[in-house]
Amino acid sequence: MPAPPLDTTPPSGNGPGRRFLTLADVAEILATSVAQVRALVQSGELRYIQIGGRQQYRIEAVELENYIERMYAKAERDRRAGPPGRGTAGSRAEADDPPG
Repeated sequence: MPAPPLDTTPPSGNGPGRRFLTLADVAEILATSVAQVRALVQSGELRYIQIGGRQQYRIEAVELENYIERMYAKAERDRRAGPPGRGTAGSRAEADDPPG
């Protein structure tokens, strides 16, 4: 079942359902830092538009929702694949027992 629509009103206010969000808005919504959001933007993981001068990024609310959906899908794939760090190249017991 899809997640309910994202409330894009950041905790600081500024009106309901804004179309474009600042990096600070996105950081508040995701409960992370502006630097982390900037890294997501610069890596291409989070789509944005650039306005005005240097590093004046805006993220459309729908793009933030898409990013969150992709992260949930990735988490689900990872969960189904098994615990982190458990590859298919052998178990810990095999690593502890020398061949012979």
